Amino acid sequence: MKKLKITLVKSTSGRLVKQQRTVQALGLKKINSTVVKDDNPAIRGMIFVVKHLVTVEEVEA
Repeated sequence: MKKLKITLVKSTSGRLVKQQRTVQALGLKKINSTVVKDDNPAIRGMIFVVKHLVTVEEVEA
């Protein structure tokens, strides 16, 4: 199964509450923090909401 490596590259301060909560739900706390999540439609949707704040890489697992 594919996995996604998600890294927060911009601050959430001053962003919409929905975007801040989405970043929290992804498990990202500080700039340059990284999480690895399964590639599924729910995670893809969350990434779409905050695509301007994160970078995403596909990782083979």
